[in-house]
Amino acid sequence: MTSPLVRFAPSPTGYLHIGNARPALFNWLFARRHGGRFLLRYDDTDIARSKVEYADAIAEDLGWLGIEPDQVIKQSERLAIYDAAADRLRGAGRLYACYETADELDRRRKRQLARGLPPIYDRAALKLTDEQKAAFAAEGRKPHWRFLLEPREVAWDDLVRGPSHVDCASLSDPVLVREDGSYLYTLPSVVDDIETGVTHVIRGEDHVTNTAVQAQIFEALGASLPTFGHHNLLTTASGEGLSKRLGHLSLRGLRETGVEALAVATLATLVGTSDAVRPVASLDELAGLVELDHVSRAPAKFDEHELETLSARTLHQLPLAAVEHRLNALGIAAEEAFWQAVRGNLAKLDEAAQWWRVVHGPIEPVIADRDFAVKAAGLLPAAPFDATTWKNWTQAVSAATGARGKALFMPLRQALTGLDHGPELAALLPLIGREKTLKRLAGGSA
Repeated sequence: MTSPLVRFAPSPTGYLHIGNARPALFNWLFARRHGGRFLLRYDDTDIARSKVEYADAIAEDLGWLGIEPDQVIKQSERLAIYDAAADRLRGAGRLYACYETADELDRRRKRQLARGLPPIYDRAALKLTDEQKAAFAAEGRKPHWRFLLEPREVAWDDLVRGPSHVDCASLSDPVLVREDGSYLYTLPSVVDDIETGVTHVIRGEDHVTNTAVQAQIFEALGASLPTFGHHNLLTTASGEGLSKRLGHLSLRGLRETGVEALAVATLATLVGTSDAVRPVASLDELAGLVELDHVSRAPAKFDEHELETLSARTLHQLPLAAVEHRLNALGIAAEEAFWQAVRGNLAKLDEAAQWWRVVHGPIEPVIADRDFAVKAAGLLPAAPFDATTWKNWTQAVSAATGARGKALFMPLRQALTGLDHGPELAALLPLIGREKTLKRLAGGSA
């Protein structure tokens, strides 16, 4: 395979949700795996709904996932290129003017349905005379422009679905240009794919029919087709479709809950497979696991509870280098011994702040039995503490007091940490140190 160029083309009309993350990640990981490049294209020709703040949010959310575009373009800055392509199609007789209003088209569709006919456009506009067109113009009507589909089957070898085809004879000629001269998605998408050299178009299966239409536009513009791949769509755990209105499943919403971005990427791409619940160490490792031709045809259910579990498991195996800047942002010095001691007990990274306070104090110790604490303090080994200190100390305390199991370990944990749960004290004790340990055993805040 030659070095691929893939693209992710969101409309900046809202925040990205987990369903949008799926094609973004499939494209990014495909490029990583095959030494290719990733293009971020803002499909912002809908001037009324597209907003700069949404575009900025998309870039931020992709960055959180670890996706770094090699190139960024905006369709709103490329209108002259689309105009030239539209003129070429008009000159070739493939783009024709239509004057029906939305109400007229709706009535026509209803009549077709009542007669048992498919509700596709009847190409009445092709029969208009110059005089009729002039009359419409005199009324103030402006035309919209449809692409003349050839009534044939379009076939391609899909990266996900295998051999695929759509019979264009069953489709309406699509509107490419609105009455106000603005463009719908279809034509700019094809023109950009041609102009930028996109080699692979990986997107949701809701675009399968659109691919057949776009294939004919590629050919009408004298361009060869890219390779297409159409993956299944994500739903909620209950099977509900995803949309920008589901704020709790927006990438921003997920990020605010503290879940690991790597876990989101893993579950979003591997959901429905045995690898989906297994944490990975990096996006490169994830890229090696994603096989497009193994993606299921059934809808993929995204379970937030699975994400929480996977996020914790992902966090537990992350190296210090992967979290160092985030720990610093929490006011925690990135120390290897501390990270190794606490990471296995974290559900979310910000919980590390609690254990940083436990190590460095001050805390309020819980002394359940003062005599026991005094005896334990008298048996505390000399500094410096190491990985064997906890075991040696607790063995000595057990021998002196007869305490075993929970009766031995819980009073010590509560005295040293003020809590009844947490990381292994064999790892925490050397971090707390002898001086603070003695103060806490005496009931003092330290």
